[in-house]
Amino acid sequence: MRTNLTSQITLNHVNVSYYKPTNAFEQSKLTRLEKLPTSIYENVDEAVKQLAQEIADTIRQKEAAYKPCVMVLTGGATPRQLYAELVRLHHEEGLSFRNVIVFNLYEFYPLAEDTVYSNLKTLKEMLLDQVDIDPARIFSPPGTLNQNDIFSFCEDYERKIVEAGGIDICLLGIGRLGNIAFNEPGSRINSTTRLILLDAESRSEAARSFGNNPPVSSITMGIHTILSSKKIYLMAWGEDKAKMVKACVEGKMTDNIPASFLQMHNNVQVVVDLSAATFLTRIHHPWLVTSCEWTDKLIRSAIVWLCQQTGKPILKLTNKDYNENGLSELLAIYGSAYNVNIKIFNDLQHTITGWPGGKPNADDTYRPERALPYPKRILVFSPHPDDDVISMGGTIRRLVEQGHEVHIAYQTSGNIAVGDEEVTRFLHFINGFNQLFNANQDEVIKKKYKEIKTFLKEKKDGDMDTRDILTIKGLIRRGEARTACTYNNIPLNRVHFLDLPFYETGKIQKNPLGEEDVRIVQHLLQEIEPHQIFVAGDLADPHGTHRVCTNAVLAAIDLEKEADAAWLKDCRIWMYRGAWAEWEIEDIEMAVPISPEELRAKRNSILRHQSQMESAPFLGNDERLFWQRSEDRNRNTAGIYDKLGLACYEAMEAFVEYIPL
Repeated sequence: MRTNLTSQITLNHVNVSYYKPTNAFEQSKLTRLEKLPTSIYENVDEAVKQLAQEIADTIRQKEAAYKPCVMVLTGGATPRQLYAELVRLHHEEGLSFRNVIVFNLYEFYPLAEDTVYSNLKTLKEMLLDQVDIDPARIFSPPGTLNQNDIFSFCEDYERKIVEAGGIDICLLGIGRLGNIAFNEPGSRINSTTRLILLDAESRSEAARSFGNNPPVSSITMGIHTILSSKKIYLMAWGEDKAKMVKACVEGKMTDNIPASFLQMHNNVQVVVDLSAATFLTRIHHPWLVTSCEWTDKLIRSAIVWLCQQTGKPILKLTNKDYNENGLSELLAIYGSAYNVNIKIFNDLQHTITGWPGGKPNADDTYRPERALPYPKRILVFSPHPDDDVISMGGTIRRLVEQGHEVHIAYQTSGNIAVGDEEVTRFLHFINGFNQLFNANQDEVIKKKYKEIKTFLKEKKDGDMDTRDILTIKGLIRRGEARTACTYNNIPLNRVHFLDLPFYETGKIQKNPLGEEDVRIVQHLLQEIEPHQIFVAGDLADPHGTHRVCTNAVLAAIDLEKEADAAWLKDCRIWMYRGAWAEWEIEDIEMAVPISPEELRAKRNSILRHQSQMESAPFLGNDERLFWQRSEDRNRNTAGIYDKLGLACYEAMEAFVEYIPL
């Protein structure tokens, strides 16, 4: 069962030669704008296998020389798969960690003595407790340290590193603001281990593990200490890291992006997957560094870029514009700017459709969706109980109005994203109902009301909700989802709540995707046999739930493909975005126009999810509410089409087709 298919989504339009050059000359051409050596891999699995092997080689070389291998380890989600591969090498290939000395890159501060989460605990869980390292060789800042002792501890930590022989390998991730460890923007290049106040972005990332009240600071290794390492690996996976990877690798060295200071080191290796490499020039704009094999999608990407560079719509681009911006190859292939312009104008025009389910009795040669069968059975997968309307609420209404059989499948309960005040509000209602209409006779209601009210009153930061409270929170989300579906004229017998088990931990941290999750999705596919599937392509949500949910759908489709399921031969799969990002214009394959009236109806659908308004626990760092983000992105997409000289609409929802691998 393949459960990480989202990591290969970008492969459909990236030429292998751009990230795996065949010789040193091509390598030098492709990377001439890169200031750090960067290895790009097709997916995370391939990257971590290579990286783990290099680390293992260093450990073994040190062991053969009777010297310790001093490693600095980072926490978070980025190194999880790398550590899993190192554990595999230990168990299956005899890699020993007896000669390894570990220094923890950072620790949150302050932490309670009985805290259930810390960076050191995470490192132990992922790696250290599963290998044969000597516990006495593990060093870490204690999150419970007395504040008066922090300065002397940091000096001693630096001294211990020197006494160990210096750092052989330093493993780093990169934060969304370009931070390495918790060296936030503004950190100085001569900084050493110290206490630092976390900014809002870092606290938001920490909230993935700590909930709504993460620690306010961290004891972190400084940039000077990191740069003293003999070898540094900077890892980044996923498109949410792509902008910072570009800034770090190709941008100027600045304390606004602390990771850019790595450009001063003579032995750094940046290791990324294709998604994280998205904005590197050789991937995003390869015509600026090499000769290209011009696919239709790459031509579209180049022309959209050229329009943005010149400020012109497509049909006003001239031969001079092409020549002055490194696109003369296209003139040689097509003969003139006019010929290229017409091709791309028509290409983008054909992505626009008011019939997202296909227009019956119409020529569908140049339409993104086929006319038949009509009406279609359509299955929309929504990771949380509001992603459907946030991301494609206008399209859903259009599909229903055009007579299709629309099903909505809510993959998770979304119960941890409901505030306690919502539970209290509903409890008051239920208790009041019992008093008014049942003479306060229902003992179950009375007992639960008292139990839950007492628990919430005594609840402390970091406490897990009881199963009863999680159930109530799940019911609140279900009720909101049903209300939104009813508003969009979707019968409730076509609304499916899957409650995938991976999500039901009651904690921020979820379980890995399991076989049971995939089977639940597969059974629904077999039951409905859809002609059209919509699935989340918005994989940068703060807690990673979208990626796991999409992996569940793609894995289930993969199983059906292996079984040669007849329904799949007549099914198309579309990926949507909206809550956390939007598709790049060059990737869009179907754009559904939304009128002002439809946009208001979409907003009303989103507002049915009342628990996810101002009081929602996980809004991220974007201060806009979900309906505001959605409208802004939809209007922006329509605005780009308008600037390119295409039709002018109020808003647009965009989709990219997924073709099963």
